[in-house]
Amino acid sequence: MKRLAGIFLGFVLAGCSSVDRIELPDEIKVTEAAAPVTQAFGAPRPFPPARSNTNIAADFVDLHFSLESGTALPVFTRFEGPITVRLTGAPAPTMQSDLTRLLTRLQREARIDIRQVNDGQANITIEAVTQRQIQRLLPQAACFVVPNASSLEEYNRDKRKTKSSWRALRSRERLAIFIPNDVSPQEMRDCLHEELAQAIGPLNDMYRLPDSVFNDDNFHTVLTGFDMLILRATYAPELQTGMTREQVAQVIPGVIARLNPRGANLPVQPISETPREWIDAVQLAVGKGRASPRQMRAIDRAMRIGREQGWTDHRRAYPHYLKARLGEFDAPEEAQREYAIALQYLRATPGTELQRAHISVQTAAYALTQGRGPEALPDLDRAIATMTRAENASMLATLLLLKAEALKQAGKPEQARSVRLDSLGWARYGFGSELVVSSLMQDVALGAP
Repeated sequence: MKRLAGIFLGFVLAGCSSVDRIELPDEIKVTEAAAPVTQAFGAPRPFPPARSNTNIAADFVDLHFSLESGTALPVFTRFEGPITVRLTGAPAPTMQSDLTRLLTRLQREARIDIRQVNDGQANITIEAVTQRQIQRLLPQAACFVVPNASSLEEYNRDKRKTKSSWRALRSRERLAIFIPNDVSPQEMRDCLHEELAQAIGPLNDMYRLPDSVFNDDNFHTVLTGFDMLILRATYAPELQTGMTREQVAQVIPGVIARLNPRGANLPVQPISETPREWIDAVQLAVGKGRASPRQMRAIDRAMRIGREQGWTDHRRAYPHYLKARLGEFDAPEEAQREYAIALQYLRATPGTELQRAHISVQTAAYALTQGRGPEALPDLDRAIATMTRAENASMLATLLLLKAEALKQAGKPEQARSVRLDSLGWARYGFGSELVVSSLMQDVALGAP
């Protein structure tokens, strides 16, 4: 999975803060000394699968037998036997702790026999390299996984050989993951989750999945309950490397039923493929800042396709979300209407709590510009709880800063300052310390009562 590089401070809208950006080094220095250290999430509480076992079984087959490009894969592949993982290169300090946490989750939730080794040949080598090294090979990728390699040097040498083709893969024995070591701790962790999940599991991403990292909309950044179910099913004894699509389709409903009894009681949703034209349109439309005419035409195409498909799920909401994001600087009132339309579809779609929380960031920021911060507090609290459970530190820090400003507008300066300080610990992890010092520290210091 190729994640687009870069992060976005969702709360930074024109007029969002009433505080001017001026230099106050003494105040900032004092605030930094009092600020909490980098925050860490507690025990994982992933959202459970939100759809029926019938839908999940169909998702399993489509995830395992296609690439993101739409290319069909002829056979099912997985590791047969215990899986070893080795971390090499120049990993940042947080990478090891995040890898340990992820491997523990895979062992406990997906019941996969996977462990880390410190030397020798491993089934999966995770090499920590620089962004420049990654983008020299794949300019649009933040991180990536490849078959039949153990280093970036080996992959670069053999990238045009058949051994490096996922389409030609018939068994999984040796893979390499390349993670940037010069980005925020959260981005490194997100890459670990997405790339390791694809190294041991399905290779496809599907926009129809509302509750999964196997979706290029990138709302989910750590493995969900659905993802763990898919990975656990991947290593079920009923399956083995070399099975065809038809063979897997015959046995996987029974596997999912055994592993997820709860899903037997959920209603079956219509299964609708996502046309390539819609995918191309939304990928062209993705962007930040002021929209180009080309992006707006792409959004209109995606909306038209959604109507023609008869969708009422999160895919119908997504173009409205993108249109709002692109238009919030030049037409903020219209952007709020687009967010409202997106929310209508999301509220009717199970498993979209996280998408709704992302919209709360934008609607709360707008409310602050209108002096209506106190009205946004209930939505902010719900979104904060959702982002905490989803382990999204950057969005959590943003939401806490918005809440602090809302509390300030409500005449509660002491609470506002406390919430601002809480946000800094999450921002250190989510955005990186340099950004914390240069921007968020000013918010805290200058916003102090």
